[in-house]
Amino acid sequence: MAKRILLAGILGGIALFLWGGLSHMALGLGEIGVQALPQQQSTVDAMKASIAKSGFYFFPHGDTSRNLTPAEANGPWGILIYHPTGASFAMSHLLVNECILNIVQALLAAFLLSLATGLGGYVSRVGFVAALGLLATIGISIEYWNWYGFPANYTAATVADKFVGFLIVGLVAAALIRPAPARIEAVVTAKAA
Repeated sequence: MAKRILLAGILGGIALFLWGGLSHMALGLGEIGVQALPQQQSTVDAMKASIAKSGFYFFPHGDTSRNLTPAEANGPWGILIYHPTGASFAMSHLLVNECILNIVQALLAAFLLSLATGLGGYVSRVGFVAALGLLATIGISIEYWNWYGFPANYTAATVADKFVGFLIVGLVAAALIRPAPARIEAVVTAKAA
């Protein structure tokens, strides 16, 4: 079973990576809800002058107790991921990291699928893995929409992207990971008792 889990994880991860490329480059799901800064140069110049360190910034932050003044409470708010150094990053390095991450995700999904002994049918096994992906993306994307105000169209596109990605992982993993007949018989016997 370990070899099947490993194979399902690697093949499922590669399939997830390929889906990610298709969904972002051909379908544009990664760009939905993302906008360019108006007056980008003056905004970037102001950030360079006032922010020295890379970081995750939330504004307005308020005082040490997180209390906001009336002006802060009624003014703009948001989050900013900021890096003061240049934006020339190696795309190949990011793609390798993403592929490794996708394989790890698919390995975890394949492992969990191997533990779900009551799922005898192919469709139910695919659905199980797709539900894992939906659970994961809801736990991040919907929470970011709720707490940080991520755009609803961006959130919906992200949820759809991850759901379809894990549906694809499920198609691969469910074909390779099947409950052993003895395990199915034990589950059926336990349910009948």
